[in-house]
Amino acid sequence: MSSTTTIKAAVIEDQRDIREGLRTLIDGTPGYCCGGAFRTMEEALPRIAQEAPDVVLVDIGLPGMSGIDGIPLLREAHPEARILVLTVYDDDDRIFSALCAGACGYLLKKTPPARLLESLREAVEGGGPMSPEVAHRVINLFRDFRPPGRADHDLTPHEVRLLRLLAEGHNYKTAAVELQVSVNTVSFHMKHVYEKLHVHSKSEAVAKGLRSGIVR
Repeated sequence: MSSTTTIKAAVIEDQRDIREGLRTLIDGTPGYCCGGAFRTMEEALPRIAQEAPDVVLVDIGLPGMSGIDGIPLLREAHPEARILVLTVYDDDDRIFSALCAGACGYLLKKTPPARLLESLREAVEGGGPMSPEVAHRVINLFRDFRPPGRADHDLTPHEVRLLRLLAEGHNYKTAAVELQVSVNTVSFHMKHVYEKLHVHSKSEAVAKGLRSGIVR
């Protein structure tokens, strides 16, 4: 996606002040627009495909259906949309559950507005933005897990090197610089990595790479 392309975001957040603040931030920033702001997952699900957002900001602690339970349904309703968690919770269980459910990234609500906007674009471009505290927890969580054996899933050496860079915290742009290739080339290789690992996001790919022993 071009840096000049407008990012269309949707918000699912039950606290009115936060929800309207996010809507104002997104609509008030050139290159971004808010295609819908919803209080509950039940309210959002019937409309999300109609709104066709590029990325959906999802709170976890919602009334009724939780954000984690709703993520797979959001993906089913609009598979092209990227799902980005925005929450106050930073415990291992919720982080792990959200990423396994299909979230492409995990941000805490204390994320500065400029970084939040940058994360929306990063998610749409195929990245997996995370708050630093969350990224640290994810790496520790999977490094503490020792699989019984190594499975390379037929990844090429180049794909393994790329996955290793992402596990170290690189996004597509910085990985492209490190590998001396274009961002489009990185995206092309990551599509193959997703297919081989049977995952749908950078976060899932890194997690499976760590579990499988591909990334150490």
